[in-house]
Parts: sequence; C-alpha cells; structure tokens
Amino acid sequence: MAYIGMIVVLAFLCTACGKTEEKSDNLEGSLTEIMAGLYEKADLSEDFRAGMDSFETYEMTADLNASILGTDEISYTEGVASVPMISPNAYQCVLLRVEQEQVDTVKQQLKDNADLNKWVCVSAETMLIESRGDVIFFIMGDSDTVYAMNSAFQEY
Repeated sequence: MAYIGMIVVLAFLCTACGKTEEKSDNLEGSLTEIMAGLYEKADLSEDFRAGMDSFETYEMTADLNASILGTDEISYTEGVASVPMISPNAYQCVLLRVEQEQVDTVKQQLKDNADLNKWVCVSAETMLIESRGDVIFFIMGDSDTVYAMNSAFQEY
C-alpha cells in the first residue's frame, strides 16, 4: 500500500514540475515587417521580383476596405496591403491582425466577398486565405506566386 502511495506522490510531482509553456502561434512584429519578410523568404519567379519595384505596401484604412477586402464589414486591429501600382497582372497580398476569436469569422467574410475579377481587363488565377494565430493571410494572384507566398507565410 505504501508503494502505491509513493507512486501517486511521484506522479503528482512529475506532473507539477513538468508544466510546459503554451506556445503561441501568433506572429511577432508589425504586419509591415512580416510582409517584407514574406517577400524576402518566398521562392518567387525572377519576373515577379523584377516587377516588385512598382509594389507599395501600406496600412489598411477604412476607406480602402471595400476595394481591397471586398467589404467594409470586416473588423481588424491592424492591416497592411501590398499591391502593384502598375502591373499587367492581377495581384494583392493582405495581412490582417484580428481578435483571436474572430479569425474564422473574418476568413469566411473574406472568402464570401473576394472578387478575383476586380481588376480591369485581368483576373486573379487563385485566391488563398490562411491564418497563423491572430494573423490572416489573404492573397490573390497567379498560382505560382500565391503558393510561394503562402509557403513563406507558413514558415515565417
């Protein structure tokens, strides 16, 4: 009987001492820094990289929501968009930081309101909406670029 008691005490001590910190999947840093890091890490084509001179990354504001997100009904705490100012290709990449409990809701809102044909004379080939912690990655463009950027986002 004493042997069983000792095992219970040891098991309790091991569990109490073995507490591990809960690892957060939230990305650290500003979304502008994260966006720059994604472009740096992504395996992008030489043609795409050559055209990046015309890209601008800017903070999202309420007056841009409808044109970039497809709706002005999405709530976020921080947002940045990266778009080419002049390009023959349809492309945009958006990062949104949202309240953790709103991630799935916002992802669904983006999916419901995204328009692959919003550009004049061109259409995006692929749309992808992913998340890591409280950051949502929303991208539209050609498949190779979209998946290269997504790989960089998942590895960031």
